[in-house]
Amino acid sequence: MPIQRPRTNDLADLGRFSEPALLVLASLAEGPKHGYAMMQDILEFHGARMEPGTLYGVLARLEARGWISPLPTEGRRRPYRLTAPGAAVLQAHLTVMQRVVSTGRHRLEPHGSRAAP
Repeated sequence: MPIQRPRTNDLADLGRFSEPALLVLASLAEGPKHGYAMMQDILEFHGARMEPGTLYGVLARLEARGWISPLPTEGRRRPYRLTAPGAAVLQAHLTVMQRVVSTGRHRLEPHGSRAAP
């Protein structure tokens, strides 16, 4: 059975921002955060530092699609929250990613040491 990618509201439409967008959505799934808190969270769970320019570009694109929304400013910080449509997009992509991970792991098992270095 072929894998069906989400056709509407697809992260792939964001081009080079698709992976950072997925990371931001995953970060906000835990609850509202401001930019610096998102960067720290992403560093912790993904292991890569997201630069501020990338983050704020992604935030603008996600907000324009209605996948996140800003909350009232707290001092100099503006927190964002995940919206229901954003959660649905995240869930759809995580489901596809889980199938890829599961398939890859399953296919590696019989190969063991025969896998290319």
